[in-house]
Amino acid sequence: MLRRMMPGEAGWPAVLGLILDAFAYMDDVIDPPSSAKLLTVENLQQKAGREHALVLFEGETPVACIFCDPRRDCLYVGKLAVSQAWRGKGLGKQLIGEAAALARQLGYGELELQTRVELTANHRFFEALGFIKTGETAHAGYDRPTSITMRKQITD
Repeated sequence: MLRRMMPGEAGWPAVLGLILDAFAYMDDVIDPPSSAKLLTVENLQQKAGREHALVLFEGETPVACIFCDPRRDCLYVGKLAVSQAWRGKGLGKQLIGEAAALARQLGYGELELQTRVELTANHRFFEALGFIKTGETAHAGYDRPTSITMRKQITD
């Protein structure tokens, strides 16, 4: 079941655990470390107050999530996380579809995301969903690209 979670609801510790577990494989792969490591229940709820926190549940257990941030010219998607046990079942694709539907509802024509340069499997996943690379960025203190920006046109 898909649900938009709001600040103050029960269940945020489990969503935080989902994100941290889903992003753990990046620990020895990406530099600098993922911003997911800085998340707490409190700042995750603050994020949900500014953004649309879409969470897929199996019973009471969160199994996948995505955060959708309305920006000036697009809906930015981030913190897409799918539980290890639920990978390969289309949940990531489903959440991108939900984000696209939300973008249309909010009047946006594009989704945008950033993915780390080192995560080539993620690049392929997003490309298969219609995202194209539109740029590169470097985290503060780095003289090389650390992330790529990708965008997807929203069509009816």
